[in-house]
Amino acid sequence: MRKYGIGIAVLAFAVLGVSLRAAPGRSRSAPSNAALQSLTFVAGGWAGAATSSLNGQVTAYTLPSDVYKKAHHRSRIRFVLALLSFVYGLVVLWAMLHWKLGVKYRDWAERLSHKRFLQAIVYGPLLLITITVFTAPLDVYSEIVEKEFGISVQGWGSWSWDWVQEQLISIIIFTILIWLLYSVIRRSPRRWWFYFWLISVPIIVLIVFITPLMIDPLFHKFEPLQQKDPALTASLEQLVQRTGENIPPERMFWMGAAEKTTALDAYVTGIGASKRIVVYDTTIAKATVPEIVFGAGHEMGHYVLLHVPKSIAFLAGLFLLFFYLGYRWIGWLLARWGRKWGIRGLDDWASLPVLLFLLSVFSFAANPVVNAYSRHQEHQADQYGLEVTHALTPHSGQVAAQAFQKIGEVDLADPDPNPADVFLFYDHPTMRDRVQFSLTYDPWKTGRSGEFVK
Repeated sequence: MRKYGIGIAVLAFAVLGVSLRAAPGRSRSAPSNAALQSLTFVAGGWAGAATSSLNGQVTAYTLPSDVYKKAHHRSRIRFVLALLSFVYGLVVLWAMLHWKLGVKYRDWAERLSHKRFLQAIVYGPLLLITITVFTAPLDVYSEIVEKEFGISVQGWGSWSWDWVQEQLISIIIFTILIWLLYSVIRRSPRRWWFYFWLISVPIIVLIVFITPLMIDPLFHKFEPLQQKDPALTASLEQLVQRTGENIPPERMFWMGAAEKTTALDAYVTGIGASKRIVVYDTTIAKATVPEIVFGAGHEMGHYVLLHVPKSIAFLAGLFLLFFYLGYRWIGWLLARWGRKWGIRGLDDWASLPVLLFLLSVFSFAANPVVNAYSRHQEHQADQYGLEVTHALTPHSGQVAAQAFQKIGEVDLADPDPNPADVFLFYDHPTMRDRVQFSLTYDPWKTGRSGEFVK
C-alpha cells in the first residue's frame, strides 16, 4: 500500500509500491512521494477519484470558488506532508543508529540462532516494526486529512485492518529481501550491489504478476464484471479488440470500492496471464459508459505502448545506480561512524539502517527524474485513450475533458498546484493540463490520423 512513509528501501518498498496499489485514504491520483512510484500505472488507474455529474460542455479545468479553496488547501497540506515524511524518515533512521536499536536487534537474532535465515526472520521484522511504529502517526494523519476532505469514507476499524495487513505483507517481503541482500554481501563484498540488482529485477516482475491474484483480493472484493454489468462488459470488449490486446470477459472484474472511498476508477493490472480490467462499483454508479471506456483506453495504452517493460527497464537502471552509490558511500559512513554505532562491518545486520538511509536519499533525489518520466508516459496514455476511443465514442475529446473535470471537482485536484510540488511529487500531469490536452488534441480535424492508433 502506498503511504507517506520514508521509502524504506529502494528495492523493498519499490516492490511494495508496485504490488500494493494505494494506501488506505490515499488516492492514486495524488502526487507520489517516492521515486519508484512511477510504476503506479502497472497497478494503477486513470483517475483514482470520485466524480460528480457535470452538465454542459467543458472548455477548461476550473473549480467553483469554495471548491477551489478546499482543493488548494488540501494540496498544500499534502505537499508539506510529503516533504515532512522524507525528512522525518531520515530522522527516524538516524535515531535508530544513535540509539543502536539495530545493534540490539542483531544481538538478539544472533543469540537465537547461528543460521543466517533465522537471524533474518528475527532482525527484519523487528527493524521494520520499529520504523512502522515511528512513522504510523503520519499514516494516521494522512487518513484524517482524506476523511476531512471527503476522499476516504472507510471506517477506522476497516482502515486499521488494512494497515495491519500492509505491515504483515511488508514484513514478509522485507525479511526475504534483506536475507538475500546480506547473503550476497557475504559472498561478494565488492560486487554485492550488482548481484543483488540482478536478483531484484525478476522479483519486481513477479510482484507485478501476482498482485491481482494474491494481494488485491486482500483489500477489496472482486466479482466478474459480466455478471454485474453485461452492457459495460460488451463496450470494454469492443475497446480491447480495437487495441489488439488479449483480455477476455473472464478477466474483466467489478471491484467493491464504495465502502472505503468515494474514488472512481477503471484500471488495467497484471502482466501475461494475470492481466485484467477492473472497474470500481463507484465508477459504474457515477460515470457514463463512454467515460469508463476512455479510462480503460488510457490504461490499455500503457500496455500497447509497452510502458510496463519500459518502466521496469528504466527503474532497473536506477536501482543499479542506487545500489552502486550505496556501495560507494556506505563504506565511508561505516569507516567514520561505524564503531560509534556499534556496527562491525557491511555484512553486519546492524548496517542495514545506514544503507536504508542512503537509499532513501537517493530515491528522493531521483523523484524529479522518475516522476517526469511517469508524467510523460501518463500523457502518452491520455493521448492513446483519445485516439483509441475516437472511432468508438462521439466527441471523445469532450468526453475525456468532462471525465477529468468531474474527477477534479470531487477529488479536489488543485488547478494551480505549487510548481515545486509538481516537480518533486506529481507522477501524472496536472488536471488543468489533462483537460486542456483533451480539448485541443484533434489531428483528425486536419485529415491526419492519430500517432498511436491509425
